Amino acid sequence: MAERSPWPYPRWVAHRGAGKLAPENTLAAFRFGASHGYRMFECDAKLSADGVVFLMHDATLDRTTNGHGIGGQQAWGALSQLDAGGWHSRAFAGEPLPTLENLARFCLANDLLLNIEIKPTPGTERETGEVVAREAARLWQGAAVPPLLTSFQIDALKGAQAVQPELPRGLLLDTLWNGWLDTALSLGCQAIVCNHALWDAATVAQVHDAGLRSLSYTVNDDWAAQRLIDLGTDGIITDRVDLFSPAG
Repeated sequence: MAERSPWPYPRWVAHRGAGKLAPENTLAAFRFGASHGYRMFECDAKLSADGVVFLMHDATLDRTTNGHGIGGQQAWGALSQLDAGGWHSRAFAGEPLPTLENLARFCLANDLLLNIEIKPTPGTERETGEVVAREAARLWQGAAVPPLLTSFQIDALKGAQAVQPELPRGLLLDTLWNGWLDTALSLGCQAIVCNHALWDAATVAQVHDAGLRSLSYTVNDDWAAQRLIDLGTDGIITDRVDLFSPAG
């Protein structure tokens, strides 16, 4: 059994800031999640055409902004002018897209922790992993707890590992494809983050025996959360910051 390294992160993680209660991946969402007592957040990071790391889940702008087209193909000057809140509700109209630096300042000033999902525009996986890792290392230099970098994209994690190997990494999974654990170990990951339905006692034991932590997305029901707690998993990412107490 491999020895697991210390794990400085809390069990409860707020998904994209405050789940669905505020416009995802905006500073308004992180403030809202923090107001519910959450101390750790998940966000999605990608690159603008001119290399600025900004927060957005989708490859395209259409769902969560008033812009159109592929976000990663536009310069930050144009992206920074978009409304990333009005799609959610009138109360958040005019909320801008934040950069990772904006979010880092907020987190560091308020002693909050972060899970950065590297979410590359297709075709930029390696570059995005490298740039996000370098930016995270710069922004959190000297911080007591660094951000956790995760991705579904192997090449993104390889890029992060190559340039900032000291930053903790996690492999995201939506299925337990052949060789997933060996891949995570070869990437020097500290965690497996997967669809919560994939965990059972045997898989949790397999991950823990390998010295890794077991985290789950996106858990929005009491029964699912209790099942994961009973299995002994290490982290739960949720939209329901209004339902689950992060102290629990």
